[in-house]
Amino acid sequence: MDKKRAFRAGFVLFWLVALGLLVLDTASSSGVRVEPPPIAFGSGQAASGGHCSGR
Repeated sequence: MDKKRAFRAGFVLFWLVALGLLVLDTASSSGVRVEPPPIAFGSGQAASGGHCSGR
């Protein structure tokens, strides 16, 4: 097996494993958690949900 073919096989294997773990994580989660935005980028709304927000 030459280097280019080995690289392609490793590349494909990496992404299959990464996507497989993502699918497993998504399937085992209970749903979407609603959380406040970490930063509000000028919307007038202050961020209010971190350990450092002071609230």
